[in-house]
Amino acid sequence: MALTTVNPALLDTQAQYTGFKNRIINGDMRIDQRNSGASVTNTTAYLFGPDRWKFVGSVVSKFTVQQNAGSITPPTGFINYFGCTSLSAYTVGAAEQFIFNQPIEGLNVTDLAWGTANAATVTLSFWVRSSLTGTFGGALVNSAGNRSYPFVYTISTANTWEQKSITVAGDTSGTWLTTNGIGIFVQLSLGAGSTLSTTGGAWASGYYASATGAVSVVGTSGATFYITGVQLEKGTAATLFDVIDYGRQLQQCQRYYETYTGGFYIPLVNSNGTTSTGFKVTKRVTPTVTVTSGAPSAITPSLDAVSFAIYGNTLVQIGGWIAVAEL
Repeated sequence: MALTTVNPALLDTQAQYTGFKNRIINGDMRIDQRNSGASVTNTTAYLFGPDRWKFVGSVVSKFTVQQNAGSITPPTGFINYFGCTSLSAYTVGAAEQFIFNQPIEGLNVTDLAWGTANAATVTLSFWVRSSLTGTFGGALVNSAGNRSYPFVYTISTANTWEQKSITVAGDTSGTWLTTNGIGIFVQLSLGAGSTLSTTGGAWASGYYASATGAVSVVGTSGATFYITGVQLEKGTAATLFDVIDYGRQLQQCQRYYETYTGGFYIPLVNSNGTTSTGFKVTKRVTPTVTVTSGAPSAITPSLDAVSFAIYGNTLVQIGGWIAVAEL
């Protein structure tokens, strides 16, 4: 049988390729292990909305996040979105920020070669809807927070889904991790002060959360900002969203966060007992494991499993556990 040579020029750039085209995990917001669709209010420490998506504010209680907030219809082809709602009309201070982001593991962006002369161009795309219109902002940032690419995009019509794309020439400077640490922060701004904003569309030294002049969502009480279909891919143009089957997408999320619900007893042998359970997915690093109920004497996690021990003649039931290996 003769072999046929494939001409790359004839490949459909809009095709659905297997592999890891999209470096964002859970870009369609289907997985929400922590909150199960419940609303969460910002604090000054990072919290999580849908899996892999972190959010924070310089001042507490200025916005909420929720999977499918407001129960509106998502864009065609999607069933979930990440929703943010402003809780007041807050004037953002010069050094303050209100953002949500996804830290991408360095092992997932090694081929981009950022920080070298061969840095690859990437394109960020997403569907967005807001009750506000105008120029909005965000940024790509390295793990050290000393290299930033603030970007802008425009929402033209209120309360209407619009698709956006931003193409970014890869950074030839700075340090961009290719380990299991943070390779790239991809973040969207809900409001950033003047000292954390700079001109959009160019690489800058230092940490910037957004572009100068961008709309502040937290500046309008009750303002909404919804997003889904987030994709960061190698290349100069946005292609169709890389749909991943639910099982694999859950596994991608479980590398960083996994829960076990159910119950089991730690068996006793000569007044002491140990039991182990394997993780569904090998973790990024040795996770922090906490039990949701029960009081074992010791918890010993590894990359692939966790063991529980009891010391003394007391039967202990473990009602469930949470393993966290987040970036």
